[in-house]
Amino acid sequence: MESKRSKYILIGLSVFCILLIGITSFKDGFLNPLRSGVGYVLSPIQSGVNRVGTSLYNGISNYSTLRSAMAEKQALQERIDALVEENSRLQSEQFELQRLRELYDLDQDYMQYQKIGARVIAKDSGDWFQVFRINKGSADGVQVDANVMAGGGLVGIVTDVGAHYATVRSIIDDVSRVSGMAQQSGDTCIVSGDLTLFGEGRLRLSNIAENGDLKDGDRIVTSNISSKFLPGILIGYAADITTDQSRLTKSGYLIPAAQFDSLQEVLVITTLKEEEAPQESTENTEGAQTGA
Repeated sequence: MESKRSKYILIGLSVFCILLIGITSFKDGFLNPLRSGVGYVLSPIQSGVNRVGTSLYNGISNYSTLRSAMAEKQALQERIDALVEENSRLQSEQFELQRLRELYDLDQDYMQYQKIGARVIAKDSGDWFQVFRINKGSADGVQVDANVMAGGGLVGIVTDVGAHYATVRSIIDDVSRVSGMAQQSGDTCIVSGDLTLFGEGRLRLSNIAENGDLKDGDRIVTSNISSKFLPGILIGYAADITTDQSRLTKSGYLIPAAQFDSLQEVLVITTLKEEEAPQESTENTEGAQTGA
């Protein structure tokens, strides 16, 4: 009895397994076409979604990188601008220091005269400083006819004074006349301003004695017979000295010691010629220097 029951159970289990195998085979065979259809429809969608996702990710990543690069560029540009500004400032300070050193050396060369420093604050139109204004005036001891120096030599003379400003007419101006002399020989001459001639970097020398020893390269300084200019101030250097047609005098040119295209600081001698040593007027040989 027990043996038959085991036999029936075994047969039943066998039949059940066969049925399951059949059902599974039938189910797989039935779903395969459905699976294929769904896969056919969904595969392009999935690929598109993947591409869009990848593009979005790359775009976000590139945008983030771009923003970072732009921020870095901006920071670098600001740093470059700061360095350029600092370099310009240092160069400006270096040039100013060089100019002040030159003024100091000039001050040491003429220690016999009382001087004050001044800055150029304005000038007449034109390429050169033939007439200009400085930031020191009567309140600082500046007077009309005060001599002005810069760049190693004579620049001009004060023609007008206010409380806190003064006007200077330089030796290159057309109406300027300065009584000069050769430092080595003492031969006298007249230095005449001429803006047209100064375009060639020189001024005119005249009234040189025919038998004088004034020659090319001589240092020309202010004469002790000048009515307005203190003696011994370097004006420039003689050049191209020749005998005039009259054979009675010589003439030539003068290369100014001072620079008249970039004046920024000057020295004003507060002592006047008439205060130092009064002497007869020589206005017949040295033209008046009028105000601007």
